[in-house]
Amino acid sequence: MVIFDCNGVLVDSEPIAAAVLAEAFKRVGMALTVESMMRRFHGRRPADIFAAVEAATGKALPLEFSSTVAAETLRRLRAELRAIPHAAHALTWIRGPKAVASSSPLNRIRTSLDVTGLIRFFEPRLYSGSDVRRGKPAPDLFLLAAARSQVEPAQCIVVEDSAPGVAAAAAAGMAPIGFVGGSQTPGRLASELLAHGARTVVADMRALKNAITDLRGW
Repeated sequence: MVIFDCNGVLVDSEPIAAAVLAEAFKRVGMALTVESMMRRFHGRRPADIFAAVEAATGKALPLEFSSTVAAETLRRLRAELRAIPHAAHALTWIRGPKAVASSSPLNRIRTSLDVTGLIRFFEPRLYSGSDVRRGKPAPDLFLLAAARSQVEPAQCIVVEDSAPGVAAAAAAGMAPIGFVGGSQTPGRLASELLAHGARTVVADMRALKNAITDLRGW
């Protein structure tokens, strides 16, 4: 089975989500730029991001902060989101079952895939970081995806664009492929993903089929 992260791998949602977060933090007096959000919290669950910011600042976020951010993120995704170039092409040609395992809540995963027309490749194999106790870089989410799909972890290939995601896949005993096609700094990201356990790195979705074939050995 091939398991895909969603944000930054299948859909170009990272800049949108980071902008919403930066604006929300600014409204409560916390100055975090879009660039710093994407650099510091790439691949992390919203709940883990909020907890990290609270710990770093010593300031509790408003009770409605999470729900407000989630609603605004969904609104902007519906209006602005696009698929990563050639994602549908890659998914059409990759053999075998495919799943999505994302740090995002399930409604955001489903909305993102609906808006971009990619959900047909995955449903019902959609797995959210909200479903596990520990988010990436812990292996819990990928192990959940394998267990519910009745596939051994060693038989899974994971396509990820973040260091926490690659580390989680490696810790789960899966083979991670790093994807850097959605990054503004692909060279730096490629080095980071390889350092965290990626078996190989691709920058174009059209190269993904061959990368998967090489890992499978057939």
